Amino acid sequence: MTSSEKRAALDELAKQIINCKNCGLCETAINAVPGEGNADSEIVFIGEAPGATEDQTGRPFVGRAGKLLEFMLGQIGYKREDIWIGNIIKHRPPDNRDPMPEEIKACQPFLTRQLEIINPKIIVTLGRFAMNYFALDAKISLDHGKPLEIKSHIVYPVYHPAAGLRNPKMKLALIEDFLEIPKILKEAKEK
Repeated sequence: MTSSEKRAALDELAKQIINCKNCGLCETAINAVPGEGNADSEIVFIGEAPGATEDQTGRPFVGRAGKLLEFMLGQIGYKREDIWIGNIIKHRPPDNRDPMPEEIKACQPFLTRQLEIINPKIIVTLGRFAMNYFALDAKISLDHGKPLEIKSHIVYPVYHPAAGLRNPKMKLALIEDFLEIPKILKEAKEK
């Protein structure tokens, strides 16, 4: 698939996500947050769900956690526009509660298709919900910073930037794990 074909496919999928009524979240959210970024990115970042700022703007990771994510991207030589970023669910849960299994299931076809289109070398999961989407039995406290081979993907779990903002130890672990991303990408490309 060419870059323009990928972009067109992602744009079409975004329209479907914006019009999605597969769960009740569309009734309480202001905007859908389909995801955004470079359709040719070798790295995809997946969080759990949009927060309040994301719900307002329709864009992923634009609040305080997004600022930390952008800072960490800069530390490894990337800008936001170099990567693709999204969430496992596409509408904000009320009061930022955890996503429900049925909501995750309702959005699963969208994320599956987005990953098929982009076909990244590695998927960096931000937080436990995103990690457990790919590795059901994994524990973020044990498995963060350890690349996992899952089906045809290298999944690299890290703490969620929001957790890093609340907990200095998690922030340190998050930054340390982030600094390993270029090495993991290099190894994935050599496979």
